[in-house]
Amino acid sequence: MNFNVDTLRILKGQKPDLADRPTLIDPVYKSKKKYHKMLGEHVMQLSKLQNILYADNRYAVLLIFQAMDAAGKDSVIRHVMSGVNPQGCQVFSFKHPSAKELEHDFLWRTNQCLPERGRIGIFNRSYFEEVLIVRVHPGIFRKQNIPDELTNHGLVWEHRYRSIVDLEHHLHCNGTRIVKFYLHLSKEEQRQRFLSRIDNPEKNWKFSTADLEERKFWDEYLDAYEKCIDATSSDESPWYVIPADDKRNARLLVSRIVLNTLESLNLRFPQTSTERQEELLDIRKRLETPENG
Repeated sequence: MNFNVDTLRILKGQKPDLADRPTLIDPVYKSKKKYHKMLGEHVMQLSKLQNILYADNRYAVLLIFQAMDAAGKDSVIRHVMSGVNPQGCQVFSFKHPSAKELEHDFLWRTNQCLPERGRIGIFNRSYFEEVLIVRVHPGIFRKQNIPDELTNHGLVWEHRYRSIVDLEHHLHCNGTRIVKFYLHLSKEEQRQRFLSRIDNPEKNWKFSTADLEERKFWDEYLDAYEKCIDATSSDESPWYVIPADDKRNARLLVSRIVLNTLESLNLRFPQTSTERQEELLDIRKRLETPENG
C-alpha cells in the first residue's frame, strides 16, 4: 500500500481541525478485487503477528474506535480482525452506562475490560464517551451524582482528559500499546447510510428515531471530538483520524496501522533454554519407541 498512514496521525500539540480534514480520499486500492486481495494479505499478516504476540506474552494491544453513528466501526472491526484467533482477541462495546456503572468513577467499567498481556483488546466506543456524549448531553453527567464542590469549578472536562492521559501513560508503562481511531464521516454520508438502513429490511434494526435526533447535535459532537482528540493525543497513545466515507478504504487504512503497531513491538517466540531442549530431546526419544509412546 503506497499511502503513508502516518499522515492520518494526530501529533501531540497538533490541532485536529476536523472540519478541514477529509472524510474521503483517493482509494488505496485500484479495484474491488484488489481491495479483497490487500485486505486478505493484511488479515493473514495480522493473524501471524497476533499468534506471536500471544506467545511472546510481554505486550497487550488496545484498539479504540470512536465515531459518529453509521461511520462503520462494527464493519471495520469485523473485517480487519476476521482472521485473528478468538482466544487472543476480545471485543467490548460500551453503550449507555448501567445504574451500577454510574455508581463508580467514569473509568471503572472500561478498566475491567482491559486486555491481558499477549492479547488484543478492542473497545467499540470507550471511556472517551465520558468526554463526548456526556459533554453534549449534560443530563447524563448529572446522573453520576458527583459532589457539587468537585464539578462547579468549570474544570470537569480538563480533569477527565487528565485522568485519561494518566491512565494511558500508566498502561503504556506496563506494556499495553494503545491506538485510537476516529472514523471521520461526513454528515451527508451518514444521511445516505441512514436511508440505506431504512430501505434495507435486514438493516432496519440498526436505525431508530434516536439516531435522527442525534444528528441535530452534529456540530456539538464535532466540537467535542476536536477538544477530546486535542487533549488526549500523545506520542505513546496516538489518535488516527480515518477518512470513513469509503468503507473499504477505511478498513485498509486501519489494518495497515494495526500491522505497523504490532511490527514495531519486535515480537518473538520465547527462546527455549538448554535445559528445556534437553528435556524435549529426551521426550522425543521416548516417543520414538512405540511401546513408550
